[in-house]
This record gives sequence, C-alpha cells and structure tokens, in this order.
Amino acid sequence: MTRTVPARYGGRVQDFERVLGALADVERSEARDYSSFSVRGKRFGYYWPRTRTVGLKQTISEQLALVSERPDVFEIQFTTGGFGWVVVYLDGIEADELAELIYEAWRLSAPEELVAEVPFTRIARV
Repeated sequence: MTRTVPARYGGRVQDFERVLGALADVERSEARDYSSFSVRGKRFGYYWPRTRTVGLKQTISEQLALVSERPDVFEIQFTTGGFGWVVVYLDGIEADELAELIYEAWRLSAPEELVAEVPFTRIARV
C-alpha cells in the first residue's frame, strides 16, 4: 500500500509515511504533482513533494484554530461537506503533532468499526 519516499525528502515526510503505514485500509493514488490518500473510498489527505506540504481533513473548528495559532505552519486549503482542510508545512511541525493530525484526518473518514480497530495509542507508538 504505502511506499517509501526517497530520503532526499527528509524526516517529516518519512514521519508522514510511517503514520500512514500504521493506519488500516489506506489507499494511495498518484497524480502528476501529488499523492492522495483515502480510506474505504473517502479522501483524507494529500502530499505535494515539491512544496513539502500535506493537506489534511480536519473539523472546521480545528482548521481555524491551527491556522490562527501558527500561520507559518498551517494554512486553509478549502472547506467542503462540513470539514476544513488544512495545508501543513512539514518543515515546521514536530512528528508527534503530525501523527495526531494524520490520525484525526483518517478517523474523520474511516468507518467507526475500523477506527475501533486502530486506536491512536497504536499509532503513537509506531
């Protein structure tokens, strides 16, 4: 499912890939300039190697809080279907916070029974 990103992309990209690999049923699709990630057909994330950024599904309130607290690390990507997508600059975020945001994006898209199988505590130990 998940493939390793070349080392030239650095540690945070490796952290991103590591967390994706620990989540269940993640599907990766490749486009010319980005990769997208879904769980059971529902999109929850994007990765743009050129800009070293990821886009992650969040609640609208979380999107607004992240952007207002650290606009140098987060920016609004778009809102749709009651969710606020946030762009994350990988060079500005710590691995543990990135893991939490990825898990939350996945959790917002995954069916409840799948979320019950993969608690965040399992991801945090990876």
